[in-house]
Amino acid sequence: MTEALVRNKPGMASVKDMPILQDGPPPGGFAPVRYARRIPTTGPSAWAIFLTTFGAFSWGMYQVGKGNKVRRALKEEKIAARSAILPMLQAEEDERFVKEWKKYLEEEARIMKNVPGWKVGESVYNSGKWMPPATGELRPEVW
Repeated sequence: MTEALVRNKPGMASVKDMPILQDGPPPGGFAPVRYARRIPTTGPSAWAIFLTTFGAFSWGMYQVGKGNKVRRALKEEKIAARSAILPMLQAEEDERFVKEWKKYLEEEARIMKNVPGWKVGESVYNSGKWMPPATGELRPEVW
């Protein structure tokens, strides 16, 4: 389209002959521009977040407490079972010790038979205190 058809002025000789047409606002003006900061209020409130967090923490601590009770009961059961079986284990250990001690005394008598004044099984320490015998092998090299 030509400028002459747009302005309804056929046969214009110069651009200077054209009437001035200036852009302007629409009738009634433009709509107002929103420039204020508007933060949406969607999502849970602070109280809702606090109460949810407190509830989750409380439930977790309740579960920890329940687990502690179960663990304590299992520990008590384990201790009771060990204390019930302890006399039998001690009797077996005493029997094993007596056998080892007899072998130890026989070996000592065989080795020290040529030493005058040697008493088999007598302590070489003169402390006068009784010490419980050590557990395990008395002398690993003696079979």
